[in-house]
Order: sequence, then C-alpha cells, then structure tokens
Amino acid sequence: MPQLVDAMARLGTESAFEVLARANKLAQGGMDVINLGIGQPDFKTPNHIVEAAIKAMRDGHHGYTPANGIPEVREAVAADILKYRKVEVNPDNVVIMPGGKPTMFFAVLMFGQPGTEIIYPNPGFPIYESVIKFSGAKPIPMPLYEENGFSFSAEEVLGLITPKTRLIIINSPANPTGGTVPRAEMDKLAAGLAEHPHVTVLSDEIYSRMLYDGREHVSMLEYEHLKNRVIMLDGWSKTYAMTGWRLGYAVWPDALVEHATRLAINCHSCVNAPTQWAGKAALDGPQDEADAMIKAFDERRRVIVDELNKVDGFRCSEPGGAFYAFPNIEGTGMSARALQDGLLEKAGVAIIAGTSFGAMGEGYVRFSYANSTENIIRAIARVREFLAAR
Repeated sequence: MPQLVDAMARLGTESAFEVLARANKLAQGGMDVINLGIGQPDFKTPNHIVEAAIKAMRDGHHGYTPANGIPEVREAVAADILKYRKVEVNPDNVVIMPGGKPTMFFAVLMFGQPGTEIIYPNPGFPIYESVIKFSGAKPIPMPLYEENGFSFSAEEVLGLITPKTRLIIINSPANPTGGTVPRAEMDKLAAGLAEHPHVTVLSDEIYSRMLYDGREHVSMLEYEHLKNRVIMLDGWSKTYAMTGWRLGYAVWPDALVEHATRLAINCHSCVNAPTQWAGKAALDGPQDEADAMIKAFDERRRVIVDELNKVDGFRCSEPGGAFYAFPNIEGTGMSARALQDGLLEKAGVAIIAGTSFGAMGEGYVRFSYANSTENIIRAIARVREFLAAR
C-alpha cells in the first residue's frame, strides 16, 4: 500500500462532480435524468470565441506562452476590469490561469500552514475549506445566514480576525447561495481591514457579471488602501459558457505576482495558447450573447424560485446573483444528503446537498438553474411527487 503524506487525508472534493458522474451513469442505464446539480451554463460558447481558437491553431500558436499569460490577453483583461469595475490595473499584475481553482490553491498555499488561520464563507464553494485543510492552516468559517440574504456581516467577519489570520476569502455573487454583498457591508469590511495589515484578501468574483434586479458588483479592487493585499479571481467559464476551456485569471498585488508566476511555472508551465486567444476574443468581441445568457438566467431564476416555494416543506429566497437557488428544506424533515440522494435515485433529479458546501449548509440544497425553463418546471414537479410519495 502506498504511504501517502498526511495532508492527502485532509484534501476534500467537490460533490457536484460526484453527483454528475452518478447522474450520467443513471442516464446511460436508461433513466431520464434532469441535471440541476452541476454549475455550468447550458449554452454553447459564442461562435466568434470558438473561431478565434481555431484561427490561433491555424496561425501556428502551438507553443509555450509566458507563464503569466500572453501579453495581449493580459492587456485585454486589464481593459475589461476598467470597463466593468472602473478600476485600473497593470497588465503585469494579471496572471492567466487554467480556470479559477488554481488561484484559490496558490493563494492558500502562500498563506496557509500549521499555526495560521484562514477565514472562508460557509456555506461556500467546497474547494476553499478543502485546500485550507490541505495546507495545514485552521479553517475559520465565515457564517452566511438566510435571513441576511446569505451576505456576510462585516462586523462578524472582522471579529473573527486574530493575530494568526493570514487570509480572508470572500465570494460575491456567491456559490452555492446566489447571495450578494451590498456595498455598505463591503465598505465596512474594507474600512475594518485597515486595522489588520497582516491580513490578505482573496476576492472570488467569478460571477461578477451575473447580477439581477439592478444590483451592483462591488469589487475589492476598488478600495485603494487594500490594493497591496487583494487577490482578485475571475475568468471566462461562467460569463461566456467556457467551463471546459479551463481559462481564468487573477489580479495579484505587486508583492505576490512574482510568487504566483513562479507557482504557475512549477505547476502547469502556462495556459494553452489557443484558449488564451479565444479568451481575448471573448473580452474584446461582442457581448450580446453573454448578455442574452444572463437575461435568460434571470428569467429562469424567477421561475425556479416561484416553483420551489410551491413545494411543501421548502422555503426559497430570491438569489441576487450567479445561477443557483438555495432553498431551505427543513420543513421536509429530511437531511440535505438524504434529499439529494433520494431525488437522484428515485426521481431522476440531480441537485447538490447543502452540506457539500460546509456544515452550515445542512437544511438546504442547491439547485442550478443553468438549464431550460421547461426542465426546471419538470424537475420541480418531480420533487413534489417524490416528497408526496414518502
């Protein structure tokens, strides 16, 4: 038996991929499965982006690129940040990554070790807690409450900071809750962090374009006094339906960008060249298809919330961003995992248990509405039938 290092036992997983594999196996066996589990758009990547990758391959872009990314792509990222966040960043501070997760991994590895603490949202994206534990740091949950719209309380977060705190992870709009943090709360957090110069912030803004009902996106990059200790994560997966392209980016402060680049060299060398040129085309090109996707998600959001609130034992608040609904299921008397497994095995509906996103996710499940309105309505009808037949 191989003798693995102890850290491997602390490394978790992302349950959405496990549920996807089970759902696919059931579908291959003949079951009609409606997948509202995996968090990826059901749209195709816009054609001009695909064509840019094909052109790049035909033009001979087959070799290594700089570890931090092709300069023109980093410049396009900086221009996009200025356009949508009204913040100027130096392209030299941008590192192109193979998706969003490597940025999380790199940031936690830079700051997490035994004897340190990292604050992360709970319920939150499961990779945060997994990688924190892997690093040897102590994960400190930042509680997100339904009654607060699944936003954090800046006062509560600041109260979690100790001399051992090295990193705070925030995510708005959020996975799995769809919660968004209002500017007033971000302002309070930013002001309070001025008193804690030993703390760096990883701001996961991957859903920054997916906001509803006139909400504004507030980027941690906006706070000038924090610029030297904010790592901002974003990418192409959600906005441009490019999950399988594995393309993301991060903006690193001056003191960290060289370390991030060195980690990239050690880890993956560089991101494949045609995908990077496709990413440039996405940012530089027409945004009408991306905007249409977001409009469709907004329409589906209203449908799924309305349908979920008709289910006995469910209570669902309206998410402010992303493409997830996170209903409270305590009224059903079932645990989150039991409902997840029962719906998949007996009703052919794939969802994710709230406990996959942390201990505070018990009593909730995540529905992705990155699926057609027709399938959403069919799926919720199956949920009602499943619960009625118990």
